[in-house]
Amino acid sequence: MNKKAKSFPLPLSSVVGRTSFEKLNPQGAGKSFAGSQTAIQNKAENLALNAFGRKPLSLPETGWNGSAVSRSLRSMTERLARGGVKDAVVLQAMGQIPRHLFVESGLSGQAYADIALPIGSHQTISKPSTVAKMLEALRIGKRESMMQKVLEIGTGCGYQAAILAKIANEVYSIERVKTLHELARRNLRPMRIANLRLHYGDGMLGLPQVAPFDGIVVAAAGLKVPEALLKQLAVGGRLIAPVGGERQTLQLVTRTAETRWEKIVLDDCHFVPLQKGIV
Repeated sequence: MNKKAKSFPLPLSSVVGRTSFEKLNPQGAGKSFAGSQTAIQNKAENLALNAFGRKPLSLPETGWNGSAVSRSLRSMTERLARGGVKDAVVLQAMGQIPRHLFVESGLSGQAYADIALPIGSHQTISKPSTVAKMLEALRIGKRESMMQKVLEIGTGCGYQAAILAKIANEVYSIERVKTLHELARRNLRPMRIANLRLHYGDGMLGLPQVAPFDGIVVAAAGLKVPEALLKQLAVGGRLIAPVGGERQTLQLVTRTAETRWEKIVLDDCHFVPLQKGIV
């Protein structure tokens, strides 16, 4: 029996080893990123005009213009590539979503730094490197192909949901805090993303009515992965979530059969707590 295979729910004490994101993606190891990076740079030039192939995005009155946005996005994606993110699909998607549109105007000058920023309701927008590495892990083995159906737990301001919509055919995102759900709707409305559905509800319950999902991303840390989410993962699908209390680890779970899941611990992390119910 595979020693990595575990039945869930798993206690934190069952963690079996740690590996880097780079080791998890052997297809990308040692390959030159020059071609993909050039493509990202070319796409970034048109970003502020049209992130989703439609009419120009409206930029807030904070000194941002098309050139400033493209330079900032290009710098951010180059930094992510230097930091070890090798998935060209993820990098391209992140290079198409202006992050400053998802933070308060007073913080827009820090939008492209690799830091988490407050979005209200005691929640934060994750660091770009955290988003990129989580999505890269979720996409292991996908290469250039799109994921089919993805569920996000914790919409927050909508930033990660917008990126997910660039790498998956269907995206569903749940937020338990009403004010954040409404914030995400306001942020995303101008982008008119046809393959993204936002839901106000308890993320720990998932969305059984549209399951199974071939990818689930959890943006808050519970003491264990909710069993409901594990059951809504398709066989062969992957779930990535922070797990723990004071000390947290980022964990990648693969459903290998109807009653079997495999888990890999990727790295230490720090996320806001995963909570049940709605507010």
